Amino acid sequence: MRYLWAVPAAVIGWFVAGFAASYLAGLPAGATTFVPGTAARLDLLVLGGFAGGVAAGFLLGRLRIAGPVVLVVAAGTWWLSGNSPAERDLLITLLVASAVGAFFGALGTRSSVVAAVALTLPFAWYAVRPAAELAEWRWLWQLNGLLIAVGLATILYLCCWRRGWRSAYYWPLVSAAFLVSFAVVDAVRAVASAAGRPADEVADVGTEGFFQAFEPLLRDYWPWMVLAVLLAIPMTALKLRALPPAPPPPDPYADRPNDAVLSSDLDWIDQLDPEPRSLPRRQPVG
Repeated sequence: MRYLWAVPAAVIGWFVAGFAASYLAGLPAGATTFVPGTAARLDLLVLGGFAGGVAAGFLLGRLRIAGPVVLVVAAGTWWLSGNSPAERDLLITLLVASAVGAFFGALGTRSSVVAAVALTLPFAWYAVRPAAELAEWRWLWQLNGLLIAVGLATILYLCCWRRGWRSAYYWPLVSAAFLVSFAVVDAVRAVASAAGRPADEVADVGTEGFFQAFEPLLRDYWPWMVLAVLLAIPMTALKLRALPPAPPPPDPYADRPNDAVLSSDLDWIDQLDPEPRSLPRRQPVG
């Protein structure tokens, strides 16, 4: 019965989490296809497919169900968009990104740390989109910084969802994954912009875009990251305080009498001590 609502929710989540943000301001160059099948939109296929796959896998919770669902939805969406069958590479890219996202999303239902790491890439992708059209650096810094702080605080909060403060030891790992996700987003966009060039140039552009993404993050946005950590601490504390206390472990001897707990070697405790008898006094001879 659960899949009667989980499968439709996963289908909707695949599109909303992966591609709805691209349609808020309209696709570039007047594109109207459901999933644009151009090499210039390689970043949308990779990042959108991964983000949608994470949402679908998290809603379904089982990889053997989430994998086929996202593959069917991605292939059907590609076919309904009217893309050319000759663009198999882009279709395979969309299918692989969706399947990998569904894998991490399904694992996230069992481990909140895995869920937090899987969500770093979608959060990093969405954090830089709304401020992409701003020309004034002051507003760009404030809006992007606010989105980065909210995204990192939410991810750190989700990291401690199941195990509480014990998962706080993974906060440096999750924060590092968040930074790497920004570098991955810049690398994918650089590769998408260099489409059509020789493979060596595309690889050089992608590598350069990956490593150059760390400098502005660590130089300009580190106060927002510190704010995110300070915000995640009370969020996690309030969440754990609101949870009811854990029930005590059951007593294995609760339904047994006390005599059943004692071993057979202690039966002498319940026996009465025999009355002491004094020996008769010996009479002297003669």
